[in-house]
Amino acid sequence: MSRPKPPVKAYKDQDFLSSPDGRPIRILSEFFEPKARFEKNNILDTIVMFGSARFKSRKDALKDYNDIQKLDPKKVPNFAQKLRRAQTMVEMSKYYEDAVELSRMLTEWSLNLPTEKNRFIICSGGGPGIMEAANKGAKLAGGFSIGLNISIPFEQFVNKYVTPELRFEFHYFFMRKFWFVYLAKSLIVFPGGFGTMDEFMEVLTLLQTGKIKKQMKVIVYDEKYWKKVLNFDALIEYGTINPEDLDLMSFCNTPEEAFKEITQHFEKNYLNKPVNHKKSITL
Repeated sequence: MSRPKPPVKAYKDQDFLSSPDGRPIRILSEFFEPKARFEKNNILDTIVMFGSARFKSRKDALKDYNDIQKLDPKKVPNFAQKLRRAQTMVEMSKYYEDAVELSRMLTEWSLNLPTEKNRFIICSGGGPGIMEAANKGAKLAGGFSIGLNISIPFEQFVNKYVTPELRFEFHYFFMRKFWFVYLAKSLIVFPGGFGTMDEFMEVLTLLQTGKIKKQMKVIVYDEKYWKKVLNFDALIEYGTINPEDLDLMSFCNTPEEAFKEITQHFEKNYLNKPVNHKKSITL
């Protein structure tokens, strides 16, 4: 008489792992699996670059604009609106190109550091727009970069410039944010929308409340854009933040300016101090 088929082990039971009861295991997986890969690739710390997923390279933005110009306005609904948006995207492509250049400069700098660890690796959300630009700049410099992708219904896909072994796919936003912050020694916030502001404000809150204890340099890229979008002076005027809270960030307007701020910060706070190489992931 044949033996009955053994039951499926809990850690192989996909129905259980995908159930509400399996949620803690899924959350822990999004901590331990990236941790193992970062350690395997000898990554000590990162430079995180945030920004709009909607921006394109100047070449692609100009192509879209020219393609719309060729259309018959009488046959295209909302033609003027679409043309204006395409023109705006050409103007905003400046940030894509600046992100590529800044990432390239920082990666070239980090590749020349005398250390056995991989220091100050470019990390993005892994998707299009500014994220793509960040990973592209690192690749142009001959380095590798990280992409912390998130599964959402639109916009997000892993761009082709992310180093294959450092491509991550997250389900939980909070675990993705954890990995953004945990390894980061600097955050560069390019112009963006709700997602960018969400990540930007969370990091500022963690710094303001002392939950981030390490020396993290926050670069807010393009003072004109961000001071138009967010009225920091009004927050001070109404007493909702203190004037010194603005010291948590630095405004920069060119890749060269941001590069200087970041590298000087690293040289002062990290490169001239001993590092515990037994811990590749540190707070």
